[in-house]
Amino acid sequence: MNKALLFVTSFPPRECGIATFAQDLVNALHKSFSGQLNISICALQAAGETAKVQPPVEYVVDPFDIDGCVAFAHRVNADEQIDMVCFEHEFGLYGGEYGHNLLAMISLLDKPFMVRFHTVLPYPDPKCRKVVSIIGSLASKIIVMTQASADILLSVYHLPAHKIVHIPHGVHARITEDVPSLKARYGLQDRKVLTTFGLLSENKSLETAIRAMVPIVQQFPDAMYLVLGKTHPVVLAREGEQYRQRLEQLVQELGLEQHVRFVNSYLSLDALLDYLALTDIYLFTSKDPYQAVSGTFLYALSAGCPIVSTAFAQAREMLDDGCGYLVDIGDHAQLARQAIHLLQHPGLRRQMSNNAIERTRNAIWDNVAVAHMSLFREIMEEKRMPLPSLPPAYLDHLDRMTDEFGMIQFSKFDQPDPSSGYTLDDNARALIATCMYATTVKESSFVYSLCHKYLDFIEYCQQPDGTFLNYVETGGYFSAMNHEVNLEDANGRAVWALGYLLHLHQRLPYMLVQQAARVLQPCFTWLERLTSPRALAFAIKGMYYYQQYRPGGIAEDILHTLAARLYQCYQQEAEAQWKWFEPVLTYGNAVLPEAMMMAYQVSGNTAWRRVAEESLEFLTSRTFTDNYMKLINNKTWCHKHKDDTAVCEGGEQSIEVAYTMLALHTFTLATGNPAYQERMRLAFSWYLGNNHLKQLIYNPLTHGCYDGLEKASVNQNQGAESSVCYLIARLLMEQWNKHKYVTTQKAGSGPVARLSLN
Repeated sequence: MNKALLFVTSFPPRECGIATFAQDLVNALHKSFSGQLNISICALQAAGETAKVQPPVEYVVDPFDIDGCVAFAHRVNADEQIDMVCFEHEFGLYGGEYGHNLLAMISLLDKPFMVRFHTVLPYPDPKCRKVVSIIGSLASKIIVMTQASADILLSVYHLPAHKIVHIPHGVHARITEDVPSLKARYGLQDRKVLTTFGLLSENKSLETAIRAMVPIVQQFPDAMYLVLGKTHPVVLAREGEQYRQRLEQLVQELGLEQHVRFVNSYLSLDALLDYLALTDIYLFTSKDPYQAVSGTFLYALSAGCPIVSTAFAQAREMLDDGCGYLVDIGDHAQLARQAIHLLQHPGLRRQMSNNAIERTRNAIWDNVAVAHMSLFREIMEEKRMPLPSLPPAYLDHLDRMTDEFGMIQFSKFDQPDPSSGYTLDDNARALIATCMYATTVKESSFVYSLCHKYLDFIEYCQQPDGTFLNYVETGGYFSAMNHEVNLEDANGRAVWALGYLLHLHQRLPYMLVQQAARVLQPCFTWLERLTSPRALAFAIKGMYYYQQYRPGGIAEDILHTLAARLYQCYQQEAEAQWKWFEPVLTYGNAVLPEAMMMAYQVSGNTAWRRVAEESLEFLTSRTFTDNYMKLINNKTWCHKHKDDTAVCEGGEQSIEVAYTMLALHTFTLATGNPAYQERMRLAFSWYLGNNHLKQLIYNPLTHGCYDGLEKASVNQNQGAESSVCYLIARLLMEQWNKHKYVTTQKAGSGPVARLSLN
């Protein structure tokens, strides 16, 4: 999609929440979809002021001048560079009763447009209801930022449901690891910090929080309340600093000069995120119970602040005992009791902080950008979803999950959980990923130290008979699980990793190559005993790569034996409507057709190629829609003789995407068919929000990957399997980028050529 969008909104340097919101949204769209969407800004002038036309602002309109609004609509219609328009709506932004000057613009537009309501009044008078209803009837879509607002538009204003879209207010996410140092930088060392931020006005009811500080300070003499933000420009123009002065006088009357600090400035984003990161409790005291949305509330929640808030609409929707407390409007005693309870229980605050972060990860600006692009595509009736820009390939989370012994299995959110121990599976995949990184992106002593660590772990797991154990506990002890489960797949995966390293022998350090060859050699004695389809496939891959290190010999014989056995699995299970090796599609499926294609490349056996192509086509028919990849649900799987028309949402994991991309890459190289290469790109976009939730599975903060995509949420843990598989997939995209304009052979025929990209 290469379309032009005009935002009509207040915009910096104007200081207001909607201006900041619009700037953040535009920045997020530029970051995620650079080159795919041309964005221009029309700045709304504040009453009595003149906005300047300076980049990125290309238009200015006075929303209080009805003639200017009409002229602006005609100008937009005449501009062939504008494909669609998005209006940010707040009743005070536009002139006329209930801002009806907006109607003068939108009633004349002949281009599709959407309107985002920042406020939705639950009890409108007839005039307000009429204005909102007309806007709803004319707009292509109406965007709201809470489900409560969507419900009100349906039940009170009777807008059609198909026009209402819920996209949350975006939030900034940042990781701060050393809070004590941050407090010291702001002169708050050894203080318990309570915070409120935003433009000051009487509606904030900050006197409620100040009065609550009296009993809080009695219990916690080290408590400090920060009031962050300038007086609202409209309030400042109307009455000056009267409200702030009353608050300062109240602080003096209560003797709280050492416990309340006013930061009278419009904070930069970095400074604001610093203050939120050092906050122990966030206080929200607004008087308006019907306030639809608050960016300040959401920013605090996304920063992991436990919140004590008055029960306004959004707080009732998002806040519960898991991440904060609701209090009655104006009740400073109740506010104090809840804050004191939280200060008394630091463990509770930590748990609430984690819950708050988890609850708002769907609203990080990257996710909000993806949701908007999906909406723009729908409005413009584009068939294909624009795919986000590639994030950088970083090893940060891989390093975080690795200690001196190897890669730790699980994490709690983004922090490694050492008690979960280690597995051969994870370290084998990590060895593949780091070898790919060294030969695809950049070699370095750091990358090679990781390679050595993962290879050492594989060798540590090898037993005297050449086989491997899989599960290792903290301290290096082998778990009893090694004797309770089948380890064939883990053993096959280790062989794949060793073979993969060896096929790069000319590009990797000699010591790594020699060690891998030494570890792989004893495996030749037991490989032909494998029977599990995936173990066979992993081992075939290992022997395929080994052929590029030492062609022919026993490795080639083993490959033929294992491929014949996997082929037999297919012959026994495949039917007209079930072209597969097993009676069920489970996990890591794509490795099976990939192994058969690799076996064909070594042997030239065309029957093996036919099975490879048939089975991959069957798999992709079950896992790709026209616009995104939809993975096999790991809670239900996909069964041979079961009606799968009602497929359950969720249960999607990173490993399926990475293994599918590996297979598509192998098929691209083997056949030269660019359709496989394009499928790789579509598959990778699953990580970047092109999935049924329109949410990122890749974490742009940690450079790790979330553990799974569920029906209505994303599993926020970022363990070894998901993160390493993401890295493998991301590194495959490096190769895709290098070859995306190159077709090495003429596209094949038969099942390969029938792959549709839509």
